[in-house]
Amino acid sequence: MSGPRLPYQPGHYPTTRLRRNRRDDWSRRLMAENKLGVDDLIWPIFVHEEKEQRIPVASMPGVDRLSIDILAEAAREAVSFGIPAVAIFPVINSQRKNEEGTEAINPKNLVCRAIREIAEQNLNLGIVCDVALDPFTSHGHDGLVRDGYVVNDETVEVLIQQALIQAAAGCTIIAPSDMMDGRVGAIRKALDQAGHERVRILSYAAKYASAFYDPFREAIGSTTNLEQGDKRTYQMDVANSDEALREVALDINEGADMVMVKPGLPYLDIIFRIKETFGLPTYAYQVSGEYAMIACASNQGWLNGKRAILESLKSFKRAGADGILTYFAPQVARWLREEAEEL
Repeated sequence: MSGPRLPYQPGHYPTTRLRRNRRDDWSRRLMAENKLGVDDLIWPIFVHEEKEQRIPVASMPGVDRLSIDILAEAAREAVSFGIPAVAIFPVINSQRKNEEGTEAINPKNLVCRAIREIAEQNLNLGIVCDVALDPFTSHGHDGLVRDGYVVNDETVEVLIQQALIQAAAGCTIIAPSDMMDGRVGAIRKALDQAGHERVRILSYAAKYASAFYDPFREAIGSTTNLEQGDKRTYQMDVANSDEALREVALDINEGADMVMVKPGLPYLDIIFRIKETFGLPTYAYQVSGEYAMIACASNQGWLNGKRAILESLKSFKRAGADGILTYFAPQVARWLREEAEEL
């Protein structure tokens, strides 16, 4: 038989209670150390050659490849939500691919036409374009292959030409994603000499040889091209972090205005170290594999999609990212607008 209940003794409990600030919604918002806003978003968009067509990407539910005319609508949609920039990724017809990736330096290629379609609208919108050869090569590598090896300096010469035609078309942010040594400095020098000193460089400074890129490769049609090889001779080893700091330091010295870590969630420690060390604008790419995991689990009812998406993006902010490339950008922008209207 239990005895009488002892009277409550305040001294038995802590005087500091961190839960007090978590009690109410208004308090949680007031105490939040990091906030996610629409200004943090860059929307990656796949563009293809067909007209008036959206073609779903099977491995990325909810993501479509857009024809150029629909791309123009998407750009206006981005502006309406306040998204600061879009990133263009081309789906090149296999007939236009070859071992040298020569379509990459064609001023009338798909990327340049897509850039002009957006730029001619005079929108308050940044246009980000990758500089790399993988969408254009028949072997799927980011550079030129000689005797089974992706050569560095010869590739950089082609990347310079690619950057110049994109800048001439109206690209405002050149994003070298190839991981060749010295390409940032070479591209910066060429841009300045050609009168494109206002064009920014967002370097994929710490791009890892990751398994999380596979849906992207399916989206741009390069999966089968890369069947006989991988990119570990030029992309970073997933085991390394000190090396990422060396890569970033080199790119900063060569003139990078911003740097990026790719992928995102598996490399939050890298984002943190880079931001803490250099204080430079630092971006994260929530890549296709990260998107696919969340989207597919959400579609199956295994995750609360909205909460998982927002949590993942807030984790980038917490790690130190100034912005995030994410395929969820338009949906997140809608949610943020709805939340603002409710307050």
